[in-house]
Amino acid sequence: MSIPIVSAPVEKKAPAQPLVDSQESRSDMGTPVTVAQRQVRLHGQHVAYLEAGVGRGPVVVFLHGLASSSTTWADVVSLLGRRAHVVAPDLLGHGESAKPRAGDYSLGAHAAGLRDLLAILELERATVVGHSFGGGVAMQFAYQYPELTERVVLVASGGLGHGVNLALRAATLPGASTALQVLTTATPRWLSAATTRVARAVPAFAGADLEGLLSAFASFADGGARDAFVQSTRGALNLSGQRLTGTQRLHLLAETPVLLVAGSRDPVIPVDHTVNAHETLPGSRLELFDGAGHFPHIDDPRRFVHLLHDFVTSTEPAHADRHSLRRHLQKTR
Repeated sequence: MSIPIVSAPVEKKAPAQPLVDSQESRSDMGTPVTVAQRQVRLHGQHVAYLEAGVGRGPVVVFLHGLASSSTTWADVVSLLGRRAHVVAPDLLGHGESAKPRAGDYSLGAHAAGLRDLLAILELERATVVGHSFGGGVAMQFAYQYPELTERVVLVASGGLGHGVNLALRAATLPGASTALQVLTTATPRWLSAATTRVARAVPAFAGADLEGLLSAFASFADGGARDAFVQSTRGALNLSGQRLTGTQRLHLLAETPVLLVAGSRDPVIPVDHTVNAHETLPGSRLELFDGAGHFPHIDDPRRFVHLLHDFVTSTEPAHADRHSLRRHLQKTR
């Protein structure tokens, strides 16, 4: 799907219209809308984001994974933008956003950055959708700012178990940044291009997972992105696997609508993590994309958008605040 993305200035928030669940609205979603690429400055750093559907419904925020960017959501943003106000930022250290050498790339810092982005865009609350590492950020955002969170959607999410792909674990080793630099700069362009063509021609390799890997590899040519990736992985992983897990705090989402999505053939994060989280969290919804890998939203964006649209229209937004959080903590300690 070819999605038109245009650079545009920050647009003033328009009054939100209700997201109506009707046959007409579902058929209208089939036509993509133009996606605007915008930038704002937060704490002296520029933050890039995609936006569509300003004022067209509830706010839905999409968070990408490690070594990725907001473009992973481009098809979804364009489709859902007809019926919702959609924002997909490049997390600090990724995409077109700033990549400070001394940046804080922890889950908490990313969650605070999202809070500030919503504030500067004059958006009060949002449904937060996170993929992979972005799922960890989404959970952290819901824990830190329950009053800003209407719903949580976790897609092939990190932070739900210990296991993870060996390549990501290797990024925590000493010298990983230097190794990535050598790998990206020493590989001749003709060899890289030839390898890519061969891989794309093999059905077993071709698809969203391969494109995600190639995109990540290309991003490592940027020293700032490379350092941000290594710092982020070391903050969340170690050589044995994921060292940060949100499973002990899933109970804090008991009163928040939660949708869990995964591909049945995810080579990065075991699908069992998502299934187990669903069993741990009564009332959550689970959707497995049969045959999909680590990027189910790219493998089948229309199915994903219809799923998300149904979830948003059929659930009441959470109305948590710090008082309700305190009461819940006191009941479960």
